[in-house]
Amino acid sequence: MMSYFQADGEVVPVTVVGFKEGNIVTQVKTEATDGYSAVQVGYQRVRDRKLTKPEMGHLQKAGAIAMRHLQEFRLLSIDAFQPNQRLVFDQIFQEGDLVDVSGTTIGKGFQGGIKRHNFKRGLMTHGSKSHRQLGSIGAGTTPGRVYKGKKMPGRMGGTKRKIRKLKIVKIDKDLNVVMIKGAVPGKPGNLLRITPAKIVGKNIPKN
Repeated sequence: MMSYFQADGEVVPVTVVGFKEGNIVTQVKTEATDGYSAVQVGYQRVRDRKLTKPEMGHLQKAGAIAMRHLQEFRLLSIDAFQPNQRLVFDQIFQEGDLVDVSGTTIGKGFQGGIKRHNFKRGLMTHGSKSHRQLGSIGAGTTPGRVYKGKKMPGRMGGTKRKIRKLKIVKIDKDLNVVMIKGAVPGKPGNLLRITPAKIVGKNIPKN
């Protein structure tokens, strides 16, 4: 993340997102063949021996290079897309557009209730018998068990998370980066999925 100074002097906190070789259409799915319309996009070039033969065969069918990640995007119309077509970011998005950004959050490991679920702690004084412990987790003989979904210590982070309606502040063609206002999921170097923001009445029917 960094601070970006706009023309009027306003300071905007942004996340700088860069691109490696990829963003190539590997498959176009249609209503006739697959029952729905979608575009499959590949990203991050790798050596051929890093992929299995079925994966290589799938990419060679489209005439595409070997890529590690494949993602599918459902669309209402797929007329503008062809296999092995290279997608250019500034042709799909413009500065000021709102986007949804998905990624894997930073893994925190096994954490207690205070950090994981924002529980309050007990008194830290000498006489207190409950400092950071969880406390009661059930009623007793009835129901004689712990309810499913009870908030308790456990593995925190490392899950898929989507941040919605983030604004594109700047698209830099020279550096091949895009600056998105605010924070996005994951640590530096994390793989992100960027899609146009879903807004009811604009790109999603109200009914």
